[in-house]
Amino acid sequence: MRLYSYWRSSSAYRVRIALNLKGLEYELHPVHLVRNGGEQHSERYRRINPQELVPALQCQGEVITQSAAIIEFLEERWPDPSLLPAEPCARARVRSLAQLIACEIQPLNNLRVLGQLRQRFGADEQQVRSWYLHWLEAGFSAFEAELERNAATADFCSGDAPGLADAFLVPQVYNARRFDFDLTAYPTIERIDANCASLPEFIAAAPENQPDAP
Repeated sequence: MRLYSYWRSSSAYRVRIALNLKGLEYELHPVHLVRNGGEQHSERYRRINPQELVPALQCQGEVITQSAAIIEFLEERWPDPSLLPAEPCARARVRSLAQLIACEIQPLNNLRVLGQLRQRFGADEQQVRSWYLHWLEAGFSAFEAELERNAATADFCSGDAPGLADAFLVPQVYNARRFDFDLTAYPTIERIDANCASLPEFIAAAPENQPDAP
């Protein structure tokens, strides 16, 4: 398997976590999202992923794009160890937590959106930061409330082993810290993030440990 990744992309980060949690070997191919206007826009990479985004996973002669679809593929192709609980309602809850990150926070704060705020709407850096923090606060407040109200929340988002929701949460916490977002109002998120940070699968996936990290 070959993973097209950028060291600081939260979408690629979550896929690296999932691959590591499943104990799968893969070749990492860096795609620099900033250098020379962004290597994801090159003709060579567009042939791999016409969306001009990372991650992309080459596996078994196919290219799979979109991080959630990639992780779902990994779960179906290599079901053990599972990233989801066994019971259907519990599985739905974990998917809901993951999608809260993937649909309600990250897309609003990704590189393309922030670039449009600056270039098309003339937003200055303080306005961009205010936009970013607004969606973090809204999303993390909901995520924290969901964790607090459900008895399945334990050392991790669902039980005593990390899974799908943790793979989505940890990269978003990393991004929050990059923007100096105050996490003290989210103690459950902070606790789960700290538990994940001690595990080798998460350490190996961390941005600073990637071969393309500066």
